[in-house]
Amino acid sequence: MNMTTFSNARDTWSRVLLIIGSISMLVGAVDPMEGSLLILPGSALVALGTYLGRSEHRLIAYRVSVFILIAIGVGAMWGLSSVGGIGGNTGHSMWWGLLILPYLIGWSMGIWGPKSPRWLLLLGIVVGLWYVALLVIILRHSGGHREVISALPGIVIGAIGMLTIGGCIIGLKKLGTTR
Repeated sequence: MNMTTFSNARDTWSRVLLIIGSISMLVGAVDPMEGSLLILPGSALVALGTYLGRSEHRLIAYRVSVFILIAIGVGAMWGLSSVGGIGGNTGHSMWWGLLILPYLIGWSMGIWGPKSPRWLLLLGIVVGLWYVALLVIILRHSGGHREVISALPGIVIGAIGMLTIGGCIIGLKKLGTTR
């Protein structure tokens, strides 16, 4: 096997891992809780695909950082779930939910980050709109002044949706100016 064949195989695997990982991150985002089982390995595949593609060191570091953020947040989410969750009658304050934020922020950064392809940015906008719709649904079903605290997770999801939409729009504008 000569070096050209090895290089071509490495580039092919890089593209395959990037596409599969990105699709996993999008599909998993439809339900962020259960979807973490797709998002976490998907972000690992994106980081690995970036490494195999011999990308610049900054891009590799960015995508590995996204994976680490997601891993920390997902670990916190699974840990909190294993002790009964947060809020309500669980005995655990809603503030423990802050430990999950790295997951949501890392996911958003993974969608609109540097070198994201146009198709990923466009689908990221769709998922962002879904998150904003979830906020509206949650706010409609929360009633009264006392229920504002119970709507807090929905507000965070809506904010992540807006962040994702904004990041994707900026990414699309950058793609438009580089062509």
